[in-house]
Amino acid sequence: MKKRAETFYRIIIFSIFFLLISFFPVSPVSMDAFAANVRIRDMVVSNTRDNLLLFLKVEGAFTDRINQAVLNGIPTTFSFYIRVEKIRTLWTDALIAQISVTNSIKYDPLKKRFVVKRSWEDNRTLTTESFDEAKKWMSEIQSLPFIQVNQLEKGVRYEVGAKAELAKVKLPFYLNYILFFTSLWDFETDWQSVEYIR
Repeated sequence: MKKRAETFYRIIIFSIFFLLISFFPVSPVSMDAFAANVRIRDMVVSNTRDNLLLFLKVEGAFTDRINQAVLNGIPTTFSFYIRVEKIRTLWTDALIAQISVTNSIKYDPLKKRFVVKRSWEDNRTLTTESFDEAKKWMSEIQSLPFIQVNQLEKGVRYEVGAKAELAKVKLPFYLNYILFFTSLWDFETDWQSVEYIR
């Protein structure tokens, strides 16, 4: 009985694997082009009395392959990495602070809605039936406080850098056989940076 159950699960796993291959055709050349086209744009640093605030958008992340993954119910997460460096003339720049935040999306096919959570908003749940709206929420950072102003010296130049990447897809344990396949969706942008003088 146990052997029959194991055989049954193997059949299901390989069936899912071949279905995924048919849904997500592999093309190394197109993947290289895809990675090159994902970038950070409209990056702005401003400040309140207490904090520096970051604004940015990721462009080109939602390709057909990632759209299909989301619409097939695969949870997808974008990770954002932010660093602040003190610019020095005679020495290498000094790292002052670094943080990471995430935007995550999950499609609920029964309710036909997208659920987006952003760690930098205390994982507040945003829901919509519009995929375009959900993609906008996923692709932007708005008013993220990332360092306190009093940590910076007056009159000193700083460089604020940011990059984004698609986090590794987390699948249920019984789909471990196809984890290697999810690397085809990976992307990582170049670092984008702006200068800030307190």
